[in-house]
Amino acid sequence: MRTVIFDLDGTLADTSGDLIAAANACFVGLGHGRLLDPKADAATALRGGRAMLTLGFSRLEGTFDADILEAAITAQYSVLLRHYDDRIAEHTTLYPGAIAAIDMLAGKGFAIGICTNKPAALAEKLMRALGVRDRFGALVGADTLPVRKPDPAPFFAAVQQAGGSASRALLVGDTLTDHTTARAAGVPSVLVTFGPGGEDLRDLGPDAFLDDYADLPDLAERLLR
Repeated sequence: MRTVIFDLDGTLADTSGDLIAAANACFVGLGHGRLLDPKADAATALRGGRAMLTLGFSRLEGTFDADILEAAITAQYSVLLRHYDDRIAEHTTLYPGAIAAIDMLAGKGFAIGICTNKPAALAEKLMRALGVRDRFGALVGADTLPVRKPDPAPFFAAVQQAGGSASRALLVGDTLTDHTTARAAGVPSVLVTFGPGGEDLRDLGPDAFLDDYADLPDLAERLLR
């Protein structure tokens, strides 16, 4: 069965607003105020919790040596996840046309899954909160296996869980990590351009760019012919 595996953050959904709110809750709790901007720092948010904490702490006066910075990030990471878990879908929205494209792919007989570097329990909770978990035959998160993307093992696990074949699969993502994962797995790499960092991906040379989800069914047919 032909299979399309999606990244989650920045690919299926714009989760940046809720992620930044969680990081800012950490900084407020430490007495620093809101150090991140929901719009200007959206691309950093989609790179994960550690990236947001690193950016926020870098904006404080004074200097952090590497050990102090790492200790601060480690101490706040679990706090950030708790804040995020509490309010996981207040600002998050699916990208326009994503579900319509997925339904069309399913109608054509494609298997559909998710492979994300978000912790699996949070990914499950988010997809259920958005009301679309049933569209996906697989969901593999950062902690499902001992390794995470760009190691190809989570991608292969998602394909298998969805009931597909890795020899007839592709990965849709929005970052260098997704592109590297697809290359390591030996499958087509499709990168979306509508996320916060979309224009930064132009030099990566994926098999295709996706500017609009309406184009995905025909694109998948062509790449997995």
